[in-house]
Amino acid sequence: MEKSALSDYLERSPVIAAVSSEQTFHEALDAPPEVLFYQNISLPIIQQRIEETHAAGKRLFVHIDLAEGLGKDRTGVEYLASCGIDGLISTRGQLIRYARECGLLTVQRFFLLDTQSLSGVTGMVANTAPDYIELIPGVIGKAIERFAGGRIPVIAGGLIETKAEVTEALRCGAAAVSTSRRDLWYL
Repeated sequence: MEKSALSDYLERSPVIAAVSSEQTFHEALDAPPEVLFYQNISLPIIQQRIEETHAAGKRLFVHIDLAEGLGKDRTGVEYLASCGIDGLISTRGQLIRYARECGLLTVQRFFLLDTQSLSGVTGMVANTAPDYIELIPGVIGKAIERFAGGRIPVIAGGLIETKAEVTEALRCGAAAVSTSRRDLWYL
């Protein structure tokens, strides 16, 4: 699959169905998303799930880091490519490079915990050249709201770089915000 074809799928249907069970997989086949991210597929069902996805006119990406029974190495990537997956998801740069060598589309996943991890993404992306990057978490306000009502106060930290982000975290219920940005220390 070409990157331009994937771009067309995502333009028509920008929500990707992230599935992690047989039930959610089958629900995703009947839902509008045209691209599926299978989080923890197991080796015995890979080929069948690819065929079902393609028969439904959709595209399947496998998160190799979470795949069960599959080596997290060049051979594992080559196997997935031979099965006909459309793309591979991984946090590991070497697996992204192997996937690109096999002609697969790639999504490199990054967990953004703080400013340091954010800075590391730039270098990693330059080194691995994935087709897409997935940044996690996608929403922090929701996480703050979820825990702010509990008995333990929430401190929002990591990636706080503007007054608006401080305000948003506090609006969502954080008791405080930690940041390395000196200019925000004076708010």
